[in-house]
Order: sequence, then structure tokens, then C-alpha cells
Amino acid sequence: MLPDLRAYASRIEYAGDFAPSLETLRALHLAHATHIPFENLDILLGRPIRLDLESVCAKLIEGRRGGYCFEQNALFAAVLEMAGFRVRRLAARVRSGATGVRPRLHMLLGVEAEGELWLADVGFGADGLLHPLPLRPGDAVSQFAWAYRIVGEGDLLVLQSDRPEGWLDLYSFTLEEQYPIDYEVSNHFTSTHPTSIFGKMLLVQTPGPERRLMLINRKLMERRADGTSERLVDGDEELLEVLAGSFGLHFPAGTRFAFQES
Repeated sequence: MLPDLRAYASRIEYAGDFAPSLETLRALHLAHATHIPFENLDILLGRPIRLDLESVCAKLIEGRRGGYCFEQNALFAAVLEMAGFRVRRLAARVRSGATGVRPRLHMLLGVEAEGELWLADVGFGADGLLHPLPLRPGDAVSQFAWAYRIVGEGDLLVLQSDRPEGWLDLYSFTLEEQYPIDYEVSNHFTSTHPTSIFGKMLLVQTPGPERRLMLINRKLMERRADGTSERLVDGDEELLEVLAGSFGLHFPAGTRFAFQES
């Protein structure tokens, strides 16, 4: 099942065309990243994460839910290919917060536009890109209130985000193409392994031009260029209200998520 482009455009409030141009890629990337939240709630509800396009479309478009990288970038890649872009599926090792080498558990995309390969990634949560970046080492690029750059590190490319304390590594990757089975293996680990944070913590995040909104367990945080504010969510019913009001994620009254209270 391929995405319904009209339904997808409605989901992300996109009113432009789907011509395979850099302008279209930038506009679609921004609209998707700011309208479909990063979230792992199905795992905490004991539901499997399915990566076939029919399941992804049913969840993210028809069900108006969010998802994590494998779901988000699988949908985005399919949309881009329907629009006529050439897409290369890639994998990265997340570095932010890491104390050692992590497995390749993040999906990202290389997209050809106007004679150049671009890094597109709508599935990295609050720290993620708003627009694609040229997929090569280069100077810092401002994206509204935020800045990013790609640096070389031996055979690796590293995506970095500018922070008040300096440049932070987000993830490292190569241009080796990945296949659906690669993501199935990674997704199985991420969604089921007892050490995976996605089975322990409630994570809902949305990037934006001026603010990044994050819900981690019961802590609601808003990050802006000049600092971060946070508050605790009081009780299970308020948690459902925050999911609905701040992230557009609606669940029936009485829904409970099985995360480890901090």
C-alpha cells in the first residue's frame, strides 16, 4: 500500500505541490517534522511496531499518531519516491548522551535534489532537523532558531547540533544503503529488548522553528534558544490531556502507559 498523497498533505497541513525539487523537499520536510510527533507510546501499550507501509500509513496518517524513526522515515521515503525523488535509506549510531559505541538503530535518508545528495530525517525527535542538509561535511547551517552541521570523522559523517555549551554530536553514519530487513532487525531490538529505553521511558517530542517540545515520562519541557523551562505532569489523566493538547495525540480516558517512573 502506497501513501495517499492527498491524505498525507492534509495530515501535515501541506498545501504545496509534489514536484521533485529542492523547494518541495524543504517544504515537505518542515511540514512533516512539525506535525507528526516522535513517540513510542505503542511500545508502552504492549503493541508491536510494524514497518510495512500499510501499517505505517494507517497509524501516522489515518490514525493521526506519531512514531519513531523507522516509521517516520519509512513514510517520508515512500512519499518522496512517489513524488519522483531518488531516495537512499541509511542507518546511524546515535551519539547524544552515549557513553560508548551504540548499534546502528537510527534510520535516516539521503535524497537527491538539484544534483546533490541531501540528508533528510524527520524521525529524530526534538533535536531533529527542520530542513534537509547537504549530505557532506560543510559549514554550519541555520534553521530558524537552531543550527546544524555535518563534519567528517575518518570514514564517518557526523551530524552535530549547536548548543550553548558547544557543538553536540547527534549521530554518526555512512552512505551505505540499508534494506527493509536491516530495519526489521533494528526495530525488533528497539521495540522489544529489555535494555531499550523505548520500553522503559515515555518519549514524545516535536521540533519547531522557535521551540522544541518534549515529554519524558511525566516531565514536560520546552526548549528555546535562550533556555529550557519544564514542569511535572500531575497524574495519569493530566498526562492524557498533555498528549492531546500539546502533541495532538488522543487516547481514551483511562489509558495507562507502562513506563518506569523516575
